[in-house]
Amino acid sequence: MLLGVHVSIAGHIWESIDRAQALGCSAMQIFSRDPRQWRRSKLKTEDIREFRLRREKSGIKKVFIHIPYLINLASPYNILYQGSLRAYIQDMKEAQALGADYIVTHMGSHKESGEKQGLKRIIVALNRILDKTRDSAVGILLENTSGSGSWLGYKFEHQRLIIDGLENKKRVGICFDTCHAYTAGYDLASPEGYLKTIESLEQTVGLKRLKLVHLNDSRDELGSHADRHEHIGKGKLGLEAFRRIVNDPRLAEAAFVLETPKDSDSADKRNLKIVKKLIKK
Repeated sequence: MLLGVHVSIAGHIWESIDRAQALGCSAMQIFSRDPRQWRRSKLKTEDIREFRLRREKSGIKKVFIHIPYLINLASPYNILYQGSLRAYIQDMKEAQALGADYIVTHMGSHKESGEKQGLKRIIVALNRILDKTRDSAVGILLENTSGSGSWLGYKFEHQRLIIDGLENKKRVGICFDTCHAYTAGYDLASPEGYLKTIESLEQTVGLKRLKLVHLNDSRDELGSHADRHEHIGKGKLGLEAFRRIVNDPRLAEAAFVLETPKDSDSADKRNLKIVKKLIKK
């Protein structure tokens, strides 16, 4: 089982490898730059080289890069839409240089232009991105959302519609966030709800496309559409929900990455320890 956390790139980006390795991770996720700002500069060649070297020595099997929050491929506003396209293509090229495996992306906000129009904008954008990076080995993972405001991706049908509209589907998969799914209305906390959710995911998108699971408990209630992560077992999902998830053979090919709160220096280590105890030998 590939297990890890989202780690900081503070200092030099290659220091994230050291942090993941110190936690005993076999998979990791990072932001390759400040997620709340547009790109200010490119990564230095020596930092890219050091990142790849340290990753090779670390034994980390999968590296995921989360796309910055400002990018919105569903935006009806042309300046933001075109800027998002350019930034996304740059980030894809940078991910390729780093040797990352996947870019993880939310599906964007339609900003009251309507879900149909928003989904159409995403499809057009992703087709262009995939074409402009056709020689890249980096895949794109569509992450489900909690569905707050006008955010798309709160139901699996959105991911299915997007993938169906792509000309090149081979490099596109999905990321399943447990907190987002729960607050979007998928009852992962009960055995029956969990079974129904995974069956729905299989029927709409297909579990063969599932490459990453974000293991996050939720501070908020089922169907609340809030996006506030909680420590494993401390939220509304509870430990038994995560026991089912990490031991489900249907999910065994996916990597598991925690995005739980970092409210203490030991938080990541503690959450990883809890998850490891849930895994059946």
